[in-house]
Amino acid sequence: MKHVTDIEIRQYAVEFGTRQTDVQRKLREETLALPEGNMVTSPPAGQLLAFLMKTIGAKRVLEIGTYTGYSALAMALALPPDGRLITLDASEEWTATARCYWRKAGVTDRIALKLGDAIVSLERLLGDEGEGAFDFVYIDADKENYDTYYEYSLRLIRPAGLICFDNVFWGRSVADPQDHSAETVAMRRLNVKIRDDERVDMSMLPLGDGMTLVRRRS
Repeated sequence: MKHVTDIEIRQYAVEFGTRQTDVQRKLREETLALPEGNMVTSPPAGQLLAFLMKTIGAKRVLEIGTYTGYSALAMALALPPDGRLITLDASEEWTATARCYWRKAGVTDRIALKLGDAIVSLERLLGDEGEGAFDFVYIDADKENYDTYYEYSLRLIRPAGLICFDNVFWGRSVADPQDHSAETVAMRRLNVKIRDDERVDMSMLPLGDGMTLVRRRS
């Protein structure tokens, strides 16, 4: 089936393998029109996040990297009525779009957006919420700080809780021995670290730009 392109099979997955609300579709369309629109979470990835949350019964969710809010919306829609999502970002402009669509979807009461430096916010969360306060963590932010986010997440996640990293292939650059950019080097080091980390169970998935699932061992 070599005549079926990667683009066509991805579109098939969107059409027949995902469920999106009208609000989700409109948010994604608006985001894709932006110069940086390719950063938006894909519908299959958003659905996977929601599926994983429901599988483990997640009620407390942490997201590092909000962008325009598509992934937060997908996860908020998957939360039970008493669930809560805290999402961290530094951009007032992008998250203004997120807030608009969260209101349209009726999930603003489930989402707390914290603007500012993510590392500062994570340190505050440790003090305010305590270790093991979250069931699920999704990380999709600046790549050079992924390792720092990982270490904070391991403290904030409960035993048997899940951490999900997006963009672990970083545009396939991690497999290019000629690429020594700071972001690529950071992702390569983190991928090796997670593979060898005895504190966790892990699985790297060739979904989109690569996703790694991490389960904190008890």
